[in-house]
Amino acid sequence: MVTSEQHQLLNQLDIQSYYQKMQSSNILMSYKGAASNDLLTSILAIAQSKLAELENKSVVKKRVFTILVEIIQNIYHHFAEVEVDNLHEDDSIAFLLSKIDDTYVIITGNYVALSDIAALKSRIDEVNAMNAEQLKEKYRETLNTGSVSPKGGAGLGIIDIARRSGSKLEYTFKEYSTKYSFFSLTVKISAL
Repeated sequence: MVTSEQHQLLNQLDIQSYYQKMQSSNILMSYKGAASNDLLTSILAIAQSKLAELENKSVVKKRVFTILVEIIQNIYHHFAEVEVDNLHEDDSIAFLLSKIDDTYVIITGNYVALSDIAALKSRIDEVNAMNAEQLKEKYRETLNTGSVSPKGGAGLGIIDIARRSGSKLEYTFKEYSTKYSFFSLTVKISAL
């Protein structure tokens, strides 16, 4: 049953102004909530449809979508490690896809264990220090020598995202509790 305070709040929500704000901010799609395989598959399907509508260059569509797939897979694999009972399930992940001028921007967020931060930060910093040729070589080397982890990957995700985007990966960690931090990753992809 909706209380009178909740009813007033619902009446104040103006979906049209929210929609206009999203459009003026160039947000193509966004999500904040719980993670599941079905949900993440749906996000990818919607993103693919949006890209088909908006982007004329098939090379750019493919690049953005491939990066999205890699990012979503990373979120799903790492989300499974988080003990949701310590978190609000509806705040588990965040995802935003926007296009600003000639650049697609993907921003994602998910919880990671504090014990994983140093390795993740080190990996991203290492990849960010590489040029395109070095990334290509590191990708080949990792592909040839990498063993498959329990999460199903060979450590190629961050390398592949940086390699395909052609830009440095931006990230932040915001401490949430004594066990977890909220990790945000921003990837920019030129549509030129």
